[in-house]
Amino acid sequence: MPKGRILIADDERTLTTSLKNVLTAAEYDVTVTSSKAEFLNALPGVNPDMILLDVYIGNDNGIQILKQIRTEGWTTPVVIMTAHSDVSVAVAAMKEGAADFVEKPFDMNHLLIVIEKNLEFARLESRVRLLQSELEEQRSRSGIIGKSATLLRVLDVAERLARSENTTVLLEGESGTGKELVARFIHQQSGRSDKPFIAFNCAAIPKDLAESEFFGYERGAFTGAIEKMKQGKFELANGGTILLDEVGELSLDMQVKLLRVLEEKKFYRLGGTRELSIDVRVIAATNRSLQKETEAGRFREDLYYRLNVASIGIPPLRERKEDIEALAYAFVKEFSAKFNRPMPQLAQDSVDLLKDIPWKGNVRELRNAIERVVLLSDSPAITPDLFGFLKGGPSRATISMPNGGGFALQIPSSGVKMNDVLKDLILKTLDLTNGNQVRAAKVLGVTRSKLRYKMDQLGIKPELRSYRLDGKPNGAV
Repeated sequence: MPKGRILIADDERTLTTSLKNVLTAAEYDVTVTSSKAEFLNALPGVNPDMILLDVYIGNDNGIQILKQIRTEGWTTPVVIMTAHSDVSVAVAAMKEGAADFVEKPFDMNHLLIVIEKNLEFARLESRVRLLQSELEEQRSRSGIIGKSATLLRVLDVAERLARSENTTVLLEGESGTGKELVARFIHQQSGRSDKPFIAFNCAAIPKDLAESEFFGYERGAFTGAIEKMKQGKFELANGGTILLDEVGELSLDMQVKLLRVLEEKKFYRLGGTRELSIDVRVIAATNRSLQKETEAGRFREDLYYRLNVASIGIPPLRERKEDIEALAYAFVKEFSAKFNRPMPQLAQDSVDLLKDIPWKGNVRELRNAIERVVLLSDSPAITPDLFGFLKGGPSRATISMPNGGGFALQIPSSGVKMNDVLKDLILKTLDLTNGNQVRAAKVLGVTRSKLRYKMDQLGIKPELRSYRLDGKPNGAV
């Protein structure tokens, strides 16, 4: 695999021939263009990792060309080349987004250092953007935790598959079992670990937007695409790994387009006329049986066999009960730190209880249960009664309030107004959290601003710190 794709734009043929020879020997994939039109025509098809751009190409100004491609949305690092030692040219180039500036005649070893430095910086920048995106989406995760034989077998197979950088892998398992974590593990153990890992939930994207999310779009491709082109998930994952989560949810039309990308490693942006080449490892994940979906005609047989080159079944949590204690301790530690409170002890009888629960939502359900308990309990120990809200937990099915009440929805035969139900629910939750609106919002699964909005609508005073179930502050008559 080449170290990177470099596109050169310079009309000095002697120089470009020498450059191509040196860079090719250094294991780069090099394309040379000698005019503005040729450069702009080659740009989408080459999809370079680095551009070497002369400050003057015939009668065209290289800095103006740089400005144009930045306006169109290209973020590729550009090194400006010039035969003139002019500070003002360097400043102008940097203002338009040039990554670096070299003077002719230049030392080839120095140029190689400049290229390697800027390629590495671009990779780091890309990784930072991905991390920031994950933080913004609040996709907090724990690592793969456990020592059960079933989990260790999964990791052993995953590690073996990671050694092949191109083998397509199909991960099958129930929701919440940690399929994305296994996909990340494969990526991190592979030779692609320093390249992007892009997770894409096929079920979360409307069908009419799926193609543009997968492959990106060109300016003017559809209404709203008027400012600049956008790179799709496959392009962002170039050189690395893409996880197609819930792949069974793709429409038959998108299945055809995905099959072509898997087979040819090429695609067109929506509205584009140039084919783009990519080098991406594909990992697909599903909570359905794709074989059954194929037999039912809802999933293409040819795509199923293309995805199922190697498969891993992720066991549900109920089949690896030995891991529950370690997972529970890890989540208690995580949420104690998150909520800035002392870490409570996890009582052994609570561990025994957690092992007896079927966990239909798997690790995700366990994590959510621990989060709720740590958030709501001020006790130094997590005891079984705190899990009363769980089906299969202690027989007490409600959480006791400070005033001894409990929450149970009972609808009278005469009916009930929705606002009365909402008001009762909010008041009881505020009573449970001693008036703490942040914690109450967390319990109700809404944002604090949305909770405040509903309180205003229902006449619940936000300045009151604790509540009785009649809506009056404690101590009121």
